[in-house]
Amino acid sequence: MAANYGDTLMRTVNICGVGMTRFGKYPDRSLKDLAREAVTAALADAGVEIPCLQAAFVGNSMAGIVTGQEAVRGQVVLSAMGIGGLPIVNVENACASGSTALHQAWMAVGAGLHEVVLVLGVEKLFHPDRAVTLRALASATDVEKLSGDGGGSVFLEESSQRLAAYMKRTGATLRHVAMVAEKSHRNSALNPSAQYQKAYSVEEILASPVSAPPLTRLMCSPIGDGAAALVVCSEAYAKKIGRAGIRIGASVVRSASSPDGVGIAERGASAAYDMAGIGPEELSLAEVHDTTAASELMLYEKLGFCGADEGPRLVDTGAIQIDGRIPVNTSGGLISRGHPVGATGVAQIVEITQQLRGQAGPRQVNGARIGLAHNSGGTVLGEPAALCIHILVADDAERTRNLGN
Repeated sequence: MAANYGDTLMRTVNICGVGMTRFGKYPDRSLKDLAREAVTAALADAGVEIPCLQAAFVGNSMAGIVTGQEAVRGQVVLSAMGIGGLPIVNVENACASGSTALHQAWMAVGAGLHEVVLVLGVEKLFHPDRAVTLRALASATDVEKLSGDGGGSVFLEESSQRLAAYMKRTGATLRHVAMVAEKSHRNSALNPSAQYQKAYSVEEILASPVSAPPLTRLMCSPIGDGAAALVVCSEAYAKKIGRAGIRIGASVVRSASSPDGVGIAERGASAAYDMAGIGPEELSLAEVHDTTAASELMLYEKLGFCGADEGPRLVDTGAIQIDGRIPVNTSGGLISRGHPVGATGVAQIVEITQQLRGQAGPRQVNGARIGLAHNSGGTVLGEPAALCIHILVADDAERTRNLGN
């Protein structure tokens, strides 16, 4: 099934290989080393060798400040493992860098320019000097408008401020936020690729140190490093290598500015549902950009998982759990799987692909067939500067093949 992109009919594009590192703090590992592990795993998963690749799209946001590698990041990390000569496109879009790289790959394959391409998201965010990390993160906004002493994360502070207004409007409590975080930490304990692999109770989450009042540390995404990779190909190529693949039903990118008063998440989600030809009620699961557990809670309504002001009730009913109506962040999300900025959007796709294949082990969603990934980056004009939404659809043959393995 092809997709319309504007007035253009795109070819069907599939994901036929995924791979990632475990996210964490790796002071002794380089971008090259992290990238090599993820790319090698993705190529092996697809059954594709390096000479078959026709292009590569590399998402990275913070290396210029954190490691000093300001330019040609993709060429540097890929050449170290023998990938060169082909077009390598470097993509920077703050925390949405990896998912924007996937969007570029989707366009290139869908338009017929290439048959098989690599998508890599890679980041080293941890630095011995925490001020360096915070300066890198702060660069994902209008630096001329920055205020304060730079001692905290502007994104955690913004989430806290939005939460206050959300609580007043919906009746949500900090316990609802803790319940979202408890769910995500419990999921990450089942995920071997997660930075955190420990479950916490609601009470432990509420009692942990405060990071951005009233949000506690266990409600917030950590600093970390990691890489995730995808092999993206045409439907014909997937069949050629014996992979029916996971189809990209929608790939949408939006940026800040809402002249019609509609927020970026709502606009992006609406466009993605239209492109995929589905409604939110048809989703089997979702990975959403939870800079904090409060961010996740506030996204439920924006993405159509529930009606206006019904986010707290969605949490209370257990609908977001792995066995619920709309499981959210089965990977553990940013707050517990980890958030190495440029790798995050690709890691979301890895999780959904594994879920749709039936390969997610103890965190598997029963009968998963359609998944949504929401990834945002930076902040401009009071909302995310960049937003990517992808909808993946399981091909029945691919799912049957993998369930039989």
